[in-house]
Parts: sequence; structure tokens; C-alpha cells
Amino acid sequence: MNKTIVAAVAAFVLGSITTGAFLAESQPAGPPGGLGGPPAADDGPMRHGPMGPGWGMGSGGGPLAGWMRERQARRMELMRTFALIHRAEDRKLTPPDVQKIAEGFLLWNGNHSWKVLNAKPEGDVIGFDLATGDGSVIAHFTMDPKTAHLARVS
Repeated sequence: MNKTIVAAVAAFVLGSITTGAFLAESQPAGPPGGLGGPPAADDGPMRHGPMGPGWGMGSGGGPLAGWMRERQARRMELMRTFALIHRAEDRKLTPPDVQKIAEGFLLWNGNHSWKVLNAKPEGDVIGFDLATGDGSVIAHFTMDPKTAHLARVS
């Protein structure tokens, strides 16, 4: 029995050493100030991000680094494209405005057959329906005329 336990412990230790060797990464030397200073500009995958150590966007990047860089680049391009447009706090939307926004969204996504119907005030919000080309309603939405917050009702 002792031989079995010793063999199991030895196998565990050897497996741990082998796994550690495969997972080990060569890290660049840290800043001269030691651990108390600010992180280096290029500290690889161990950079501290919003989710803790190892999730940052250093040169090695975290698990989602490439996707996040691409998404940020698209957002920056969109911001540069529409930089002349100012977003007002109160958008003062009317039912025709809401209808145009919903129609624009459909066109933006390549849908030329659906329609926006029944755009009208419903209390503090403006309601509208999305319908197929033949007029059968698919869903009902509301939009806040001040913030343009969209909510699906049914």
C-alpha cells in the first residue's frame, strides 16, 4: 500500500513539474522600481486588467485581446466618421422621428421587406410595431422620446 501511495505522489509531482514547464512563459524584467511602482508599458499577459491579473491588454494580450482591439478600432473609426454630430441630452423625439429611426435600423441591417407601423405616443413613451411586408405584426416596441431607449414589449 505504501508503494502505491509513493507512486501516486511521485506521478503527481512529476505531472505538476511537467505542466509547469509547459505553461511557464519567459517574462521581461520589471521596472527598476520593483513591485511598488506603476506597471511597465509592456508587461505581457500578466498585466492587471479590470478582471484581475492576466486579463489585461499587454503586448501578449489576454484571451480576448485581438477581438477587443478590433472592436475598439471600429468604434474609433465610427467616432471619427460622425464627429460633427452632437448628441443632445433630451432628443425630443416625435412619433415620425421614432418611425424613421426604426426604418433606418431595418435598412442598416439590410431588411427591405419589413415595415414600421402604428408609431404613436403611449404615455411617456412612443410605441410602434414591426410588421412583415403583408402587414402582419411581428413585435411591438417602445422608445423613450428623451433618451431614445428602446424596449421590446411583445
